[in-house]
Amino acid sequence: MSPEATSPDLPIFYRFTEPIVGMIWAQTTQGIIGSDGGMPWHLPEDMAHFKRVTAGHPVVMGRKTWESFPEKYRPLPGRTNIVVTRQETWGSTPDAGGAVVLSNVEEALVEAQFSPGGNEVWVIGGAQLFGQVLEDCNVAVVTVINTDVPGDTQAPALGPEWTFRGATPKEGWHTSKNGTEYRFTLWAKGESEFEAPE
Repeated sequence: MSPEATSPDLPIFYRFTEPIVGMIWAQTTQGIIGSDGGMPWHLPEDMAHFKRVTAGHPVVMGRKTWESFPEKYRPLPGRTNIVVTRQETWGSTPDAGGAVVLSNVEEALVEAQFSPGGNEVWVIGGAQLFGQVLEDCNVAVVTVINTDVPGDTQAPALGPEWTFRGATPKEGWHTSKNGTEYRFTLWAKGESEFEAPE
């Protein structure tokens, strides 16, 4: 299955009226976002949500996140795909085809803001890159999955400067077609004015 399966039932949750640099990830209730380089769950509704949020906007990721996508789905369509890596020669390899390859986060964020749809920039992982951009981001869109499966990678810790802005559903959980429970949440930094999920 494509990493961006579609679902016609998903509403549009977020309306950003000012430029943002956002992070987007899915995690378990215990904060696990990955295991052995992948996600330890299968949730097509979250894949569709990811596509809906990021479509038309640049996405910034680390090399391992890029390589975690099946080759036939790289680059993610309809978005400038920016990959950050310290490997100097990787950008000239076939594995980098379709990506804008840069050596540091600062350059990547500038490139993203001048790319098509750069009023919204989405950092999509992995954990090391999230840690590097926390200071630069003002939005976090987090899918919480009601499971406690084990993993080896933790979600970034949002400090007291971040506030919870809303969730869908407002109480309880959505239930996936495969029985997995999940909800979409929105966090923002400071006094930024964003509409919460519907």
